Amino acid sequence: MKKLYKLCFTVLSVFAFAQDYSVSSIPENLLANANAVIRESSEDCILKSVNDMQIKETNVVTVLNTAGNEFSTVYIPYNPTRKVSSIKVELYDSAGKLFKTFSKKDFSDYTNNPSAALYVDDRILVLRPISTKYPYTVKTTYETNTSDTAFLNFRPIWTYHLAVQKTSFSMLNNSGIKIRTKITDKPVGKLNVSEEGNLSKYSYENIQAITEEILSPSIDYLVPKVEFSPEKFSLAGRQGDMTDWNSFGKWYYTELLSPVSNITPEIAAEVAALKLSGTTSEKVKTLYQYMQNKTRYVLIAMGIGGWQPMPASEVSKKGYGDCKALTNYMRTLLAAAGIPSYFSVIYNDDSVISYDKNFPKMSGNHAILMVPTEKETIWLENTSQKHAFNHLSYSSHNRNVLAVKENGIEIVDTPVYKPEQSKEKLFAKIKLQDDGGFASDASFEFTGGQYDHNLQLFGMKNDEIQEALKSRHYNLKIDQMAVQNLKNDRDEGKIIYDLNLKANGFSKKLGNDIFFPVMPYYQSVTFSGNDERKLPFENSFPFQDDYEIEFSIPDGYKFSEIPQSSNITTEFGTYTISFNLKDNKLLVHRILTINKGLYPKEKFKDYIAFRKKTASSDNTKVLISKL
Repeated sequence: MKKLYKLCFTVLSVFAFAQDYSVSSIPENLLANANAVIRESSEDCILKSVNDMQIKETNVVTVLNTAGNEFSTVYIPYNPTRKVSSIKVELYDSAGKLFKTFSKKDFSDYTNNPSAALYVDDRILVLRPISTKYPYTVKTTYETNTSDTAFLNFRPIWTYHLAVQKTSFSMLNNSGIKIRTKITDKPVGKLNVSEEGNLSKYSYENIQAITEEILSPSIDYLVPKVEFSPEKFSLAGRQGDMTDWNSFGKWYYTELLSPVSNITPEIAAEVAALKLSGTTSEKVKTLYQYMQNKTRYVLIAMGIGGWQPMPASEVSKKGYGDCKALTNYMRTLLAAAGIPSYFSVIYNDDSVISYDKNFPKMSGNHAILMVPTEKETIWLENTSQKHAFNHLSYSSHNRNVLAVKENGIEIVDTPVYKPEQSKEKLFAKIKLQDDGGFASDASFEFTGGQYDHNLQLFGMKNDEIQEALKSRHYNLKIDQMAVQNLKNDRDEGKIIYDLNLKANGFSKKLGNDIFFPVMPYYQSVTFSGNDERKLPFENSFPFQDDYEIEFSIPDGYKFSEIPQSSNITTEFGTYTISFNLKDNKLLVHRILTINKGLYPKEKFKDYIAFRKKTASSDNTKVLISKL
């Protein structure tokens, strides 16, 4: 909801002069690829003390088409520590003429429950002032008085197909508190900064809409932003210290974790009943799988601004919690067993987002657990009953975390996936038929990130699994399919299953001969490179596909010619395919490896050329002739 909130409410100050909201006054370059244009936007903050901040916000957005209606919806969050007032919404036509106004009484008032949370503290006012005639403009103004001063950010653009004409953020710091500033520039917009005494102002103008492209990095990587970190702050009535990471970590541990981590007699009894034995790793695994079998994930957005976990004793009794609660419950179970572990805050995202060691800031969107042992560091994802032990998803790899300790925060790197650790291993025996069909027996094994992608199978019914795998093998005309021995090996972190199928129309007749493609199971992914690339591209997920296929041919046929093996090596990855004939059976071994990487747009054509070569090799045809 934070992104949505910023999307619809990038704040503005009230202008003391008449504004021209006609669509004709929008610069032509801002209309390209835009569904909406932020006309004027400002957020004016006055920090009076550690727990007293006033914010005046205004947002003027012109909606250009039906796809832009999402930008017109007004969301105003509030809670006991965040009071809103002076709410006014105005609706203008394409000529900039005011034709309707709204006030607070026109808003709907809801529990602020963006992800179906079971418990929430916050509420939200919502108004959808949509016009049936396009374009139209919505102007929103309101004021906020809050004691929460931990979260200060300025991001001029945060989504695709949204242009910005003018946007600004100002901070009048009358508190005497030092505020650090971190500016992240990007090519899409140039930041203007002005400072005079205690007043700082940041602004952008004329930012064109960004159009998402294939393999685009996370929008967070593409857009500029200004971040603020006050050395002293308040959150839900608790004053904290962000002078450095250690000061912040001590506050986090003392105020947020320690009060909800008591080892109650019930929790101690839970652990004792398990009769733990073996190495530390074996004990951790026993406790982890116990926790998984006992609990389920439910979003809970309450307690110290939504940052404090639900008490471990409550999770123990009720059997549910969110990422914070389940992670802290697991930490408490381990503590009861005498095993230290550390609650770790992380940015979970396809693109890598890491913390700046020199810029302490309260941020992140997920919690995991770090368990140091005598042999290795164990990482635990606690929100899924299906996850393997000591397995982090690819969206938590290759970045750092804030490991919260009693004496401060330690910034620790999570593991890095190598492509071969995120593997799909396939072995298949295929019997070709002279009518163009085939019958096959295949076994699949998935590890690493490919394990993550296949976990969804374990939330499906049998018929849904069948449909999912038919969709995956969309290039085959499947007549019959049987999925057998489907297993999630949570000890080893792999998913396996056997797939037996019959398909029609696979091979083609050429007189008395037959020809067929060597890669029946998947069609290689290819990308178009005809248009001029605007954005960098990213392979956020390194992986390796290792396929071994044995082809048997119908009686009365022989292999006419065996294709040449090939090998392709690039900075993006590698590809090898080999062909061997043995006992009138063709053995095909194909390995595709894709490296993780973020690349400039100028290299996209090179990447396309690489994938076209792999697709061409996958499409190699083999000819068999009638004896």
